[in-house]
Amino acid sequence: MRMTAVLISAGVISLCAATVAWSQTPAPKGAQNAAPVPVRASGPQVACNGSPDALGVARVVQIDTTGGPGFGFEHFKQLDFLRDKEVVLTFDDGPWPGKTPAVLKALADQCTTGIFFSIGKHATYHPEILRNVAAAGHTIGGHTWSHANLNNKKLSEDQRKEEIEKGFSAVKWALEAEPAPFFRFPALQHPPEIVTYLGERNVAIFSCDVDSFDFKTRNAEQVVTNIFKKLDKVGKGIILMHDFQKHTAEALPEILRRLKAGGYKVAQMKAKAPIQTLAQYDEALKKDTKLPTVSTRPIDSVVQTISE
Repeated sequence: MRMTAVLISAGVISLCAATVAWSQTPAPKGAQNAAPVPVRASGPQVACNGSPDALGVARVVQIDTTGGPGFGFEHFKQLDFLRDKEVVLTFDDGPWPGKTPAVLKALADQCTTGIFFSIGKHATYHPEILRNVAAAGHTIGGHTWSHANLNNKKLSEDQRKEEIEKGFSAVKWALEAEPAPFFRFPALQHPPEIVTYLGERNVAIFSCDVDSFDFKTRNAEQVVTNIFKKLDKVGKGIILMHDFQKHTAEALPEILRRLKAGGYKVAQMKAKAPIQTLAQYDEALKKDTKLPTVSTRPIDSVVQTISE
């Protein structure tokens, strides 16, 4: 099976032929007669529970973030790279216990993927959950250190930069690896001078095309309605959700089912290169933040049953 990968560089879209190897995951126990589900074998695999009619991943695009390209027609209209009926799933504000794992399960059940824009503080609270996001093959970007509104005039320019850089440093610390140079502003507030700064740092900026408004919705059914009311009108786009929200985790299985039933396909966005965090913020994070101790030992070397 062949797939065409798209590379986006400095605002210019070019196509290159790329062959992506595919493998088949074993059918789960009790489903040996089910049709095999293809999963990508090159690079980190997207977690897949083996459903024969899964939504899957239709296309992988690689992003050259040089100059800080912007994505999402809510604010950026230059790079219209998505095809009709193609969506990108995005999740803000995690990682968070219970909710992020439920989102991961829903995605794995449909063998599909998204971009997770992590809050730096949350990454330091729950590094093991963020590592599970990475292990499942999803893309991880930054969403500031504390979810500060960077359009707040009370913040100095240095404080705004610190929110961005310390956030990325925290995600790096949690992952023990550099995340993607992908960033989403809290509340989608884009102060021009910070947009310029991110361009100088070669960080891509994400707005959205479809907002789930899950942060102010009281039930899962309304989250689904919010998404498809807009998506069915525009026909494609970057969907903004929050893996911090209970109703999003509850709604996601139905959202993915309706995407599949409606003929929508998921595009995965990956960065050409990871972000290079700044040493001063890496060090400040360690100095100023009481980071939890993360054990790298296997569980059976830490906890042993001696009596039952």
